[in-house]
Amino acid sequence: MRRGELYRVYKPSGDAKLYRTFVVVSRQTLVESRFSTVICAPVLSEAEGLSTQVPIGPEEGLKHASWVICDNLASLRKSALTQYIGSLSHEKLSAMNNALKIALGLD
Repeated sequence: MRRGELYRVYKPSGDAKLYRTFVVVSRQTLVESRFSTVICAPVLSEAEGLSTQVPIGPEEGLKHASWVICDNLASLRKSALTQYIGSLSHEKLSAMNNALKIALGLD
């Protein structure tokens, strides 16, 4: 598992959908640690064009255009991230980093 990878998660807590796609946003040190969870951002098929939403799509392994929603981070168990879909390109990972800075109010 690596930062920037997309996984389909079965019945994520508090979500009405049967499956939801998430992008791993935790730093790689945490991903590789014994810690049982990682921070992820959900991927949705609808967005509002906010600076905290990163467009992604088939290039990342998805079936259609979608957005990484950096305003709605979730802590997920690593054991739930088993259905690998794809990963963000260097450019998309950089865009996600910028969106996370905005979402978290970091300089």
